[in-house]
Amino acid sequence: MKQKIMFDLDDTLVHCNKYFHFILDQFADLLYAWYSSAGITRAQIIAKQLEIDIARVQVHGFKSEHFPQSLIDTYRYYQNVTGRSASPVEEDKLWKLGNSVYELDVEPYPAMDETLDSLASSGHELHLYTGGDSLIQYRKIESMNLERYFQDRIYVRLHKNTDALEQILKDGKFNRATTWMIGNSIRTDVLPALHCGINAVYLKQETEWTFNVLPIDAKPSGALLTLTELPQVPPAIDDYLNEFGMRISG
Repeated sequence: MKQKIMFDLDDTLVHCNKYFHFILDQFADLLYAWYSSAGITRAQIIAKQLEIDIARVQVHGFKSEHFPQSLIDTYRYYQNVTGRSASPVEEDKLWKLGNSVYELDVEPYPAMDETLDSLASSGHELHLYTGGDSLIQYRKIESMNLERYFQDRIYVRLHKNTDALEQILKDGKFNRATTWMIGNSIRTDVLPALHCGINAVYLKQETEWTFNVLPIDAKPSGALLTLTELPQVPPAIDDYLNEFGMRISG
């Protein structure tokens, strides 16, 4: 019962959100220093940036320039609200701050290698499906030497949704009953997997980007597992396959 197991990258195999939070903390400090005299709070700044960033992603996908541009757009929003003068120097500082998130070192989640080794040694075929800018995502992939697990089975898409996953499954002639999608995002991993009729593992993280959080309102045709740590994936899939095999044989 060998399976095709498709992994998300960001906040499934490698850390991502915490780096954006690190940059956003610096951004909020800057804007608070510039606009606090007008009664603008850090909470308002963070909320407005999130609103602007999510709106861009929903329309244009995971383009790398969206994040630094969202910092500038938030800055301009409060400039208009308060009447504070614009500054090209400040905007340039925000642009560089936003882009710096892509220059930070990549850090794997605990037991990433051990988890992938376990699945590969069991004979499962591993695939990687991630959303984002190709250059940035491949830099992460190369820095973690992930090609040794996924080889040419790597898919990078600006729009990571049901249509994109459906195309990958059709092009690769996947057997949907033996295919899995594993990821931290309900929006871009779990729901597309369920809509496409493949098995899904929701790898729930303690802190999640609001964009990724939705109700799971699709009925699974196969497995839908919720886990909290990457090393739980191999035994959870084994347990499901063993239980499914027993039901079939019975």
